[in-house]
Amino acid sequence: MRKASLNPTPDQTYELEGEGPYDFVRVLRHSRDLQAAGDVEGACNERYQAFQRLADLLPEDEEVNLEWGHRNSRAALELIHASAIDHFLINDFELSAALLELLLDLDPEDHLEASQQLAFDYLAMDEQELFDEVINDVSDKNPGREVLLLWAAYRRSGKLPEGELLRFRTRFAPYFAEFTSDAHPADEAYLRDIESERPSHGAQARELWLQTENLWQLWPGFIEALRAAR
Repeated sequence: MRKASLNPTPDQTYELEGEGPYDFVRVLRHSRDLQAAGDVEGACNERYQAFQRLADLLPEDEEVNLEWGHRNSRAALELIHASAIDHFLINDFELSAALLELLLDLDPEDHLEASQQLAFDYLAMDEQELFDEVINDVSDKNPGREVLLLWAAYRRSGKLPEGELLRFRTRFAPYFAEFTSDAHPADEAYLRDIESERPSHGAQARELWLQTENLWQLWPGFIEALRAAR
């Protein structure tokens, strides 16, 4: 018997209670421990298998919103998000997108900002209409949105729109500098900065680069166009 249950709350959400393999707080912690120990494949497998177990719990004919304030429910959402990123980084954009679509169904308030990651997936898949829908859910205060809008325009026309380019260069200058730099070392100085209580804008810019670097290896023309605009 599976030791898991979806319990409704007065807020029309569900709390996911679970033991053993359905104790997603424990599973999430274990996956992070594996990653920290250098077992990246084991960590990825742990996260994906957790997603599969969760998917089997969900009813097919009923909308389920998981309660963000409930520890086990939140851990389940974080595992889906982490697995989506795992698949994104190996260029499995289709599965990454499917995981993120499920995540947004379970967490419509998008606490993990899955919409931005989903937008990168959709562009990588050349799903322009889906991209146009999801980009509206990404805050215009988010520098990732500017990267997405510039890349979307470049994919469509082969050119960078002047207005968006100017906005990127001025409003998000550290990100423009990072994305047009010739080197992006994940060195000790960067790690200290990004793991600090208040990471610098430069470190956050490098983090966004490193999170999307696989795209620019596949589509280097976009980065070359940005560098040409320095």
